[in-house]
Amino acid sequence: MKKSSLLSLDSLSLQDFDENSELIPLMTPEDEEEINNEKLPETLPILSLRNTVLFPGVVIPITAGRDKSIKLINDANKGSKVIGVVAQKDESVEDPKAGDIHETGTVARILRVLKMPDGNTTVIIQGKKRFKVAEVITEEPYMNATIREVPEAKPAKENKEFEAIIDSIKELALQIIKDSPNIPSEASFAIKNIESNSFLINFVSSNMNLSVKEKQLLLENNDLKERALATLKYMNLEFQKLELKNDIQLKVQSDMNQQQREYFLHQQMKTIQEELGGGVSSGEEIEEMRMRSKKKKWDDKVAEHFNKELAKMQRMNPQVAEYSIQRNYLDLFLDLPWNEFSEDKFDLKRAKKILDRDHYGLDDVKQRILEHLAVIKLRNDMKSPIICLYGPPGVGKTSLGKSIAEALGREYVRMSLGGLRDEAEIRGHRKTYIGAMPGRILQSIKKAGTANPVFVLDEIDKLSNSNQGDPSSAMLEVLDPEQNSEFHDNFLEMGFDLSKVMFIATSNSLSTIQPALRDRMEIINVTGYTIEEKVEIAKRHLLPKQLKEHGLTEAQLKIGKPQLEKIVEGYTRESGVRGLEKQIAKMVRYAAKSIAMEEEYDVKVSNEDIIKVLGGPKLERDKYENNNVAGVVTGLAWTRVGGDILFIESILSKGKGTMTITGNLGKVMKESATIAMEYIKANAEELGVDPDVFGKYNVHIHVPEGATPKDGPSAGVTMLTSLVSLFTQRKVKKSLAMTGEITLRGKVLPVGGIKEKILAAKRARIKEILLCEDNRRDIEEIKPDYLKGLTFHYVSEMKDVIDIAITNQKVKNYKKL
Repeated sequence: MKKSSLLSLDSLSLQDFDENSELIPLMTPEDEEEINNEKLPETLPILSLRNTVLFPGVVIPITAGRDKSIKLINDANKGSKVIGVVAQKDESVEDPKAGDIHETGTVARILRVLKMPDGNTTVIIQGKKRFKVAEVITEEPYMNATIREVPEAKPAKENKEFEAIIDSIKELALQIIKDSPNIPSEASFAIKNIESNSFLINFVSSNMNLSVKEKQLLLENNDLKERALATLKYMNLEFQKLELKNDIQLKVQSDMNQQQREYFLHQQMKTIQEELGGGVSSGEEIEEMRMRSKKKKWDDKVAEHFNKELAKMQRMNPQVAEYSIQRNYLDLFLDLPWNEFSEDKFDLKRAKKILDRDHYGLDDVKQRILEHLAVIKLRNDMKSPIICLYGPPGVGKTSLGKSIAEALGREYVRMSLGGLRDEAEIRGHRKTYIGAMPGRILQSIKKAGTANPVFVLDEIDKLSNSNQGDPSSAMLEVLDPEQNSEFHDNFLEMGFDLSKVMFIATSNSLSTIQPALRDRMEIINVTGYTIEEKVEIAKRHLLPKQLKEHGLTEAQLKIGKPQLEKIVEGYTRESGVRGLEKQIAKMVRYAAKSIAMEEEYDVKVSNEDIIKVLGGPKLERDKYENNNVAGVVTGLAWTRVGGDILFIESILSKGKGTMTITGNLGKVMKESATIAMEYIKANAEELGVDPDVFGKYNVHIHVPEGATPKDGPSAGVTMLTSLVSLFTQRKVKKSLAMTGEITLRGKVLPVGGIKEKILAAKRARIKEILLCEDNRRDIEEIKPDYLKGLTFHYVSEMKDVIDIAITNQKVKNYKKL
């Protein structure tokens, strides 16, 4: 049965119904008898119904949209309120004529007419008697016809068979109402309260889920008993369908798990998307992938693997979670540039021009890079070397990689390794995991679009270990030319050829790089810049860049070389030029603000303007001071940001010969102080030191800037010189700085970071440098321009250090020990 349109039902008689009633009553036997006694009019206006059939006694709402129907209803409502209702043979006919309607219909009484907001008219009507159309009189303005009553053959009152049929209809109707979720429970109340047998048959027939044709056949049946049997037959069929449907739903519901539930939801979503025009079927998606695969340049092994995985995807249900993983996997296969290479431009003269254009200085570095490119050209082999640009921050390591890419005509990609602690970032995750994705190596190759880009691995020294694995160990395969032709990514599950990629790593320190990883790379030392080079870089690159970024032209701000040199010396202390660029940016911002606010300012920057904008010079304290105090010596140190000078201070106080050390020093540096002290004690007379002073005085050694951690053996000779100067109260040679490791047997050993230390000495106006004889080869590799104005003293023995560094002149206000 279909859902009844009777929403409020009770057992009131038809006489109780009026236009103000909110209840639609059921027909009683008295009402039925009264209707049977009524005489039908000879002619009636005929209302044709598209998709329903009206039965005697049944109340239904009808929505009229056709002009003829609306006029008919309005006219009848003003008059007798009685009309003839007949079903159309074809509901698609818009203006039905005499031949388009059935002969048998039902006389109806208009109960209420409602005007709807959309302009249609809804009329509530109740069937009275059946009739047959004798002749259609007029069709305009609406159909009128002469009618004749159709008598109904009823069984005798005591007919047991008919009573049994009626009882069966009631019981089956109640059962259907109970089992069907679409019929409201109020309908069972209506069925129980129907007293008229003919009305019960009509009520059930009207509300059953039958076609118009089937309902019309029931209406045309003149024998009430036969009509009851036919109704019962239809009800049985509907009940069987309902039982079968409920059984299926029960089985499906019991078997349905979360995955199936998601499938149905996704299926609904897919249907909605297709309705909206945004859906793509899985079949189309797979076919698109197959077409794309035909354009790839992969070998037979890769093609076979791809086709196998595509076939697996084709067998999958598109709504399961694994389908999207498989799709992402195949998308990666199609996006990776298998055997797709950009053509190298081996014009080394052009490459040299590009390197010189982008980077001032760094001649040795650029020469080494050109040598690498020349080897690749002569070998005619795409296999690239692994270069590691090593040096302090801000010297242009990363931008060198970009220049190399332009010089070679290759794509450029960069991957920052700083703080990377998960091995899966390199090798990817297995695709069985939720949220799996390839490693950043393959992601970057995909982004580049070619299999031979210039790939910059930035900050490779800052890889760190964690419980997620060791990324530096995962990099071993990436950076080994003998292994990376079959680089295995966990997500891809196949080897990908990285041997044609030109990897360029950058690093601030070599000590933190895993030895096996360092062994796979060609180390190129990118050292810092001299003051002259920094001034030139600022003039050629930094100032024009900042003017452009701040919207100024070269005519709106000019900074001369003397002023740039003042900024370099007074406001920066670094091997690179990053801090210098920040200071220049401040000057440019000041000019930009003055222009925007229409304030007066000097286009040509003076020294006074620099002090006005940047404040007083901040780094004068790092300049070499004097040698008037015993025990104060200038040392040279290497830091991750380049070379630097440091002062070793020592002082004597009355005591029992203890030695204390301060200045946030590491273990190795403290050991250097102990070695120096013990060496002096062992060779006191030879060094001109009274042995008795060791038991009478306490020694305190301090390295200023206590907030900065310091360590390493380089300060050994500086500690030795400081203590000898202290115990002898003699002056240290003027404008001298030193570096070197010492041993108990009196040897001086070589140290690293020589070029950075020399640059730091030049910045501090040092004139002479003392270092180990074995470091002579490091000095010979340095460009002569860096060494101008410096005198070098090479020593092998600690006694030579004292001879060169300590003068015979006593310091001012010396102590008598």
